[in-house]
Amino acid sequence: MRFFRLLKILFVVLRFGLDEFLLAHERTRWVHGLLNVLLFFRDTSRPRAERLRLALENLGPIFIKFGQMLSTRRDLIPNDLAEELARLQDRVPPFPSAQALAIIETCYGKPAHEVFRHFDETPVASASVAQVHFATLPDGRDAAVKILRPGIAPIIEHDISLLNICADLMERFWSDGRRLKPHEVVGEFEKHLRDELDLTREASNASQLKRNFADSSLLLVPEIYWDYCCSNVMVMQRMYGLPISQVDGLREAGIDIPKLAANGVEIFYTQVFRDGFFHADMHPGNILVAEDGRYVALDFGIMGTLTDTDKHYLAQNFIAFFRRDYKRVAEIHLESGWVPASTRVDELEAAIRAVCEPIFDKPLREVSFGRVLLRLFQTSRRFGVEVQPQLVLLQKTLLNIEGLGLQLDPELDLWKTAKPWLERWMSEQVGWRGMVKALRSEAPGWAALLPQLPRLLHQRLQAPQTHNTDALLRELLAQQKRRNTLLSIFVIAVLSHMLWLGWFSY
Repeated sequence: MRFFRLLKILFVVLRFGLDEFLLAHERTRWVHGLLNVLLFFRDTSRPRAERLRLALENLGPIFIKFGQMLSTRRDLIPNDLAEELARLQDRVPPFPSAQALAIIETCYGKPAHEVFRHFDETPVASASVAQVHFATLPDGRDAAVKILRPGIAPIIEHDISLLNICADLMERFWSDGRRLKPHEVVGEFEKHLRDELDLTREASNASQLKRNFADSSLLLVPEIYWDYCCSNVMVMQRMYGLPISQVDGLREAGIDIPKLAANGVEIFYTQVFRDGFFHADMHPGNILVAEDGRYVALDFGIMGTLTDTDKHYLAQNFIAFFRRDYKRVAEIHLESGWVPASTRVDELEAAIRAVCEPIFDKPLREVSFGRVLLRLFQTSRRFGVEVQPQLVLLQKTLLNIEGLGLQLDPELDLWKTAKPWLERWMSEQVGWRGMVKALRSEAPGWAALLPQLPRLLHQRLQAPQTHNTDALLRELLAQQKRRNTLLSIFVIAVLSHMLWLGWFSY
């Protein structure tokens, strides 16, 4: 099956004349000319951007998602490609309405007209994995019904297999292959793609994000109607707003575009650093803007998560970067184990400074992130920086955010917008506020455990001892007991209860 899938990819590339992109270099241009002669029957009269979009649509979800991400990077690709690839965000050819109705009947055990007061058979949006229909629930609430594409799982399985073959080849024949951890990166991508095929999981992601931003002045998240959800059908509140890509329309509606761009940066950092749970598919097709200027999030199939350790190291990296403290950036890379322990801090500091210093104090439109990323890659290769697979989605999302910012407000200063937010967050995490917050969090557990300590200590002291270490521990505990251990426990318990009850405040 992998072989046939590979043949199909090659066939699509040749059919749509994508060898024009692959063989554009002077040394290989003759091969492109030879193919045009051999494949004289193919139609390459359409613009190259349209042919690229059609090819990605033919190849399926993974390739469509790649095109979606590229469409937001107008600083990396020509405008004609960006404009055409933007159509992949919500205008992928839909599957037949008869199939959608059949899936609904399988899910509920009865036809759509018996489930909904009204169901619009014409889809309003169609993406790589699912399509959306508008409907009205029996109680009159407006809803959006998301239906998984039939037969999508085997296609994704084949593409993942091909990606793993590519990872094997990278590790075997490329000197940087092992350092870049391609198998781990593919595994991370595969995990999130599999999650996207279960709409119940997507519904739970939406519910979590809605709780995280309850009463938010920045972000709206639709309510999930759980009684109508199953693994391949998800029903949620219908949201209203203008697509974020329609900048002229937003201006006509009175939306403050610079503020909107800055709010997008704040939403991103709030999700990442406050919650460790972020929307990882933030292309323009998944974002609306409400009348009051708030963002409206859609499509929650791909969500990223970060551990507290990841958040801590990332925040320190960002803050040091914004402060141009390149020595601290180098030290953090060493502390986190992202570079070999033998790396000299001063050398890594100098290399990072050479890459990052030129981009400060410039608006996004004057920064070529393609060149910055290329130089960072060259630097990381020199110092043996290992790719962190758990951060791949975050990197992808950051590229999407930068792309959105570039479209909305080319004058947006990404650094000045993010720096105060991150500094405030770090103060809350590692300052005295962070200490009080941690104590409050731990107090209930200590309050339950401390009253049991005398009994647990007594049981431990009465238990048969088989090792010298146990005898030593027994003697130490006995000495501690003679030093008013119970009084200390009582004091700690009182303090814990005070913290738990909220007697201490900021």
